[in-house]
Amino acid sequence: MTVCSTRVAIVGGGLAGVYAAYLLEQRGITDYVLLEARPALGGRIQSLSPYGRDVALAAPWADRFDLGPTWYWPAFQPELDQLVRALGLERCEQHERGDMVLERSPNEKPIRTFGYASSPPSMRLRGGMATLVEALHGSLKAGRTAVGQKVQAVRLAGRHVDVVSRDAAGALSTLRAEQVLLAVPPRLAHESITFSPLLPAPIARQWQHTATWMAPHAKYVAVYDTPFWREAGLSGEARSARGPLGEIHDASMPGGSAALFGFFAVPAVVRRGVAQEVLVGHCRAQFARLFGPQAAAPKAEFIKDWALDELTATASDQEAVGGHATPPPATIADGDWRARLVGVGSEWSPQFPGYVAGAIEAAQLGVQVVVVVVRGLDA
Repeated sequence: MTVCSTRVAIVGGGLAGVYAAYLLEQRGITDYVLLEARPALGGRIQSLSPYGRDVALAAPWADRFDLGPTWYWPAFQPELDQLVRALGLERCEQHERGDMVLERSPNEKPIRTFGYASSPPSMRLRGGMATLVEALHGSLKAGRTAVGQKVQAVRLAGRHVDVVSRDAAGALSTLRAEQVLLAVPPRLAHESITFSPLLPAPIARQWQHTATWMAPHAKYVAVYDTPFWREAGLSGEARSARGPLGEIHDASMPGGSAALFGFFAVPAVVRRGVAQEVLVGHCRAQFARLFGPQAAAPKAEFIKDWALDELTATASDQEAVGGHATPPPATIADGDWRARLVGVGSEWSPQFPGYVAGAIEAAQLGVQVVVVVVRGLDA
């Protein structure tokens, strides 16, 4: 087993983990290592191109569509908006002009009704939300992140904390740190990482009962050459009591392809027993009912079922409704783990738990704790 040392270990390479690394560097702390279990950074932020990953990486402004978080609200989340602007990312307002379509019951035909615009407006990022993670990562010092490293244990070892991870080939590594930033959901950390000594029982219960945003959800995205529904005076927005998708929106990329996406209303435990090609067929049929026969022939389509993603969802998430949870304390006030573990994942955000803006807020608060401790050690 290889053993390396660092001042700060970051567990999780989603937006919270990458932004925490960015903030550490901004404050002059470059002695850190970020460990991510997936083969790429981003966590629950995933933006895919119908033309393949290589095209998307070569031209981030090209067509990419979000399978995870999609929107943010600048009026409510100014710190996230300031970051987006500072990184030079292009915003685009969510398209909502036109009528929406309703399926009021499984036995009624769809009807058109007046649409409504969100106030304040919601925004997306051209090229998908992944452009935010990529821009942050691109600004970091090389060699500070390691993907394909699934953390299995976090152990106190005297004045240090040993973070034990396993790579895709099964090889174990130990990262010895002074502090650990947990940039993963509390429930996932509780159920997938062994802590030694055990976490205080009240903290463990809080983590276990903190719902992971998106964990029970699934999305379907259909990509087209043109937004033909707009020509018919439709916004691309729909609500359905028939399904399989319950809430549908326009996901077209400005200057690129058109798209529609929907959230499944079918529970995760039911989806698990249905083949993906069957789910796709039902989604196509629903889009055709709502938006006309052209909708049945997308040029590309994706399904992302987060409940099947073991790096997001646990057994506890399979029957959950997936609401935004009350955040647990980000630090442990007493005992062995005091000042050693800091939660910086989005679910630890006081204002926006589970949201993209929550990852920004939680990382900011967590790095503040690290800075205070580091200054104390260096004094």
